[in-house]
Amino acid sequence: MAAYRPTWSGHLKLSLVTCPVSLFTATSSAGDVKFNLINPETHNRIKMITTDPETGPIERSSLVKGYEVEKGEYILLSEDEIRSVKLESTKTIEIDRFVSEDEIDRIYWDNPYYLAPEGKLAQEAFGVIRESMKRSGQIALGRVVLSTRERLLALEPRGLGILAYSLRTESEVRAEDDIFRGISAEPPDEAMISIAERIIQQQHGPFEPSRFVDRYEEALKTLIATKQRGGKPVRAAEPDETNVTDLMATLRASLQGTASKRAPSKARSGRAATVTPLTMATPRRRAG
Repeated sequence: MAAYRPTWSGHLKLSLVTCPVSLFTATSSAGDVKFNLINPETHNRIKMITTDPETGPIERSSLVKGYEVEKGEYILLSEDEIRSVKLESTKTIEIDRFVSEDEIDRIYWDNPYYLAPEGKLAQEAFGVIRESMKRSGQIALGRVVLSTRERLLALEPRGLGILAYSLRTESEVRAEDDIFRGISAEPPDEAMISIAERIIQQQHGPFEPSRFVDRYEEALKTLIATKQRGGKPVRAAEPDETNVTDLMATLRASLQGTASKRAPSKARSGRAATVTPLTMATPRRRAG
């Protein structure tokens, strides 16, 4: 745990039981391809300089935050003034409600975090809270201030710790009717649905995260590795454009194609899989 820096530290509280805890981001972007802006003539990295349009460059440390109330009119706030607005959730996650998991619409789930006890003395109280949550079989709701915003957290036991998800607020979620109202309510053809259901059954399988990678990111890494070796970049093949004129025929062809992929011939199954140059050139992803 020492290798990771907590996003937030404070206390977890369930009624009168409380313990110091730390919140850690559960995901990593360390392997993402990140670009810098470079001047192609000098190969120098471009620096972003904070500039006042009237007086010119200015030190970032001397700036304050401003909230625009009208066009060009701002309310100025210093860091001390912002820090003076303290809520109880700034330093304490107080569990005040338990709900069934299926009551939380998945559109509200946002970012995952790990919640762990801070220090050995906190482990007993933390264990009591975790185990009581596990036996209740419900999701605990609490609040926490992250990046100057109070967020609702959904807490559930995970192994020896607690998995915490920040939840979006109602104001952050667009009404689905605004997007879906133009979709036809006429029921699709039952025969076509039946074929589509068979395709779904053929493609059913367990969720295996290791099978899914960001192919665009991998292609970028391949491009970078190829240019680093002085080779000529290989352009990825464009997907075939499809214009479905006979949906029933297309569904039947898809059903047959899926079946053939599921049951390869003995001649094919005995051969080594073909590896494309793109796959061979892809650098190995570092552990997150």
